[in-house]
Amino acid sequence: MKIYNNLNLNRKHRNSVIAIGNFDGIHLGHLKVINEAKKMAKKNKLPFGLMTFEPVPVMFFNKKIKNHRISSLEQKKDQLKKLKLDFLIIIKFNKNFSSLSAEEFIKKIIHKKTSCRFLYVSKNFRFGFKRKGNIETLKKYENQYNFKNVIVKPFKAKKKIISSTFIRKKIRKGHIEEVNKLLNRNWCIKGKVIKGQKRGRKIGFPTCNLRLNSYVIPRLGVYAVKVKTNNVSNNGIANIGYRPTFNGQSLLLETNIFGINKNLYNKVITVSFKKFLRAEKKFKSFEYLKKQIKIDIKQAKK
Repeated sequence: MKIYNNLNLNRKHRNSVIAIGNFDGIHLGHLKVINEAKKMAKKNKLPFGLMTFEPVPVMFFNKKIKNHRISSLEQKKDQLKKLKLDFLIIIKFNKNFSSLSAEEFIKKIIHKKTSCRFLYVSKNFRFGFKRKGNIETLKKYENQYNFKNVIVKPFKAKKKIISSTFIRKKIRKGHIEEVNKLLNRNWCIKGKVIKGQKRGRKIGFPTCNLRLNSYVIPRLGVYAVKVKTNNVSNNGIANIGYRPTFNGQSLLLETNIFGINKNLYNKVITVSFKKFLRAEKKFKSFEYLKKQIKIDIKQAKK
C-alpha cells in the first residue's frame, strides 16, 4: 500500500476508486464500504484507495476535545495495510484545507488531484467550508467533473447503525466485548511505557503505565487484557483510572502483565482489551487492594 502525505499521486493511482472518511477504528461499517469499493475497482480494473484526514476534523475544530480516537493514525495504517489497498491519501486537515468550499474540494482535490472515477462516501458525509457540502452536492457535480458518487447502505447490528460515534459510546460504557465484535478484533491502546511511582511493584503487582493521549476514555476500572511487547503476547489485567486508593490525580492505564517482571520503561506496548471486570474503587487499605487484585487476576484467567 502506497501512502501519500500529499496529493501528488503517481499516474498509476489516478483514475481510481476512492472511499473518503475519517475511518476511525476501521469497524464493520467501514469494512462494508471498503469491500464494496474494492469490488467496483476490480470490476472496472481500476486502482482502489482511501482518503482520510489528520488530525481528525472534530479535534481540529474543537481544541477542548482531547480524548476522541478509537485508533491512532499508526494503528489505522496497520489495519488498512491488512486490507490490501493500493494507496492511502492522508490529507493534513488545517485552516487552509478547511477553508475550501464544497465545490473547490470537488474541483481541486477530487477532480484535478485524483481524477477519481468512483467516489464512495457515507450517507451523512459532509465536506467543504462550514460542512456545507453533502451527497446532494456530489451528485450535482458528477457529470461536470466526470466521477460517479456511490452511497453504501449503513451496516447495522441489532437494527443499530454501526458508526465510530456508536462505538465510542460503547467504549465509554465499558462494553468492550461488544466493541470487539463491531471492530472484528480487540480494541487496543498502543503507547510508550512511562515511569510511575512503583506502588504496584511495592505491593507485589508491578505495572506498565501508559498515558491515554488522544484515545477515547473507556469506563474507569479493571479489564482483562492481552499485552504485546516485542512481538510476544501475554495476558494481564489493566486498570484505567486515577488510583483513588493512592490519591492519584492523573489518568493512567496501568497494566500488570502475567509472567513478566522486568523493566519495560520507554518500550512501546499494545494493550488489547478483552473484557470489563469491575469499576474502579477506593479501598480502605493496601491489604484490601491486594486481595481484590488477586480476585481480578483469577477472573481474568477464566
